[in-house]
Amino acid sequence: MNIALDGMPLATPLTGVGHYTAELARSLAVVAPSDSFTFISPGGLLKRRWWSLGLPLHLLRNSYDLFHGTNYEIPFWSRRPTVVTIHDLSMLMLSGVHREDLVGRSRWRLPWMAKRASRIITPSNSIKKELCEAFGIQPDKVAVTPEAPRPVFKRREDPELLRRLGIEGDFILFVGTIEPRKNLRRLVEAFDQMLRNTSLSPQLVIAGGKGWMMDDFTSFINEKGVADRVCLTGYLQDEDLCALYSACTAFIYPSLYEGFGLPPLEAMACGAPVITSRTPALMETAGNAARLVDPEDVDDIARAMTEFLSDKKIREHYADLGSVHIKNFSWEQTARQTLDVYRELISKTRRAATAGRP
Repeated sequence: MNIALDGMPLATPLTGVGHYTAELARSLAVVAPSDSFTFISPGGLLKRRWWSLGLPLHLLRNSYDLFHGTNYEIPFWSRRPTVVTIHDLSMLMLSGVHREDLVGRSRWRLPWMAKRASRIITPSNSIKKELCEAFGIQPDKVAVTPEAPRPVFKRREDPELLRRLGIEGDFILFVGTIEPRKNLRRLVEAFDQMLRNTSLSPQLVIAGGKGWMMDDFTSFINEKGVADRVCLTGYLQDEDLCALYSACTAFIYPSLYEGFGLPPLEAMACGAPVITSRTPALMETAGNAARLVDPEDVDDIARAMTEFLSDKKIREHYADLGSVHIKNFSWEQTARQTLDVYRELISKTRRAATAGRP
């Protein structure tokens, strides 16, 4: 097979979709060494009207068997079969926490891409269900290929990092972009409630870069009077995240909406006990290996943090569950499941072409 993949997610510092694209391609090359996998991006090619003209022309002039759009997008027209990965529907399901221009673009473009693609990949069954219901897509058109923590995520000690960040003693960790759907305001409210209502005095460490609509988040922390117990680290490299996952008393991820939810699995891979949201995708990803909370209930979030900080046996219970659960996920498995989608689609296309010959 000669497969073309969207290289645009790799053109900037890697975030979720960029990591997905890179790990998928790396694992595809390992499990299918006789096949060819090529990244395509506008650099050096026709840059204007990339999806409507530049990419379609490039695919027309080259002998690729298939194009995989790893970031919601496929060419507007193509004689080659296409696969598109749709990671979530947050632009539509939580439109109020995204930029209006991006939401408007997604409202017409995402349904069009989903219907135009030969096959669709989602990271979870919950997103598959949302997608089929929202756009009238037949379920057999959608394949679910769960993702996995990258191999770098494993236990790692780094006392110097903790000293440099000013972290001492027990701490609760959140990892992710600081944006509204991550539900960090309620997390801070729950943390404040726990400090006021118990004798516990941990730190709350929030590791991640600042995203959309969160310019006043630091002011909110100050208003709550917990600034001396909250550490905002900013964006960190993977090795530093591993050290925080490994050292935290508990990891919490109270997101309002996810398509899959990698941070809880990264935390499990590093041995941390996990608290996360009782929402469809996160329940599917975490299984019974995490303490589930209602992300809209501040009391419930505070109660879970208090339990984890107060009871070592509870922490050990969930850490043990996580260490077993994480073995169900690997990028090799994701790559093999994706290869199955490619092979089935290419075989179907070739049979159709042969049947149509005189």
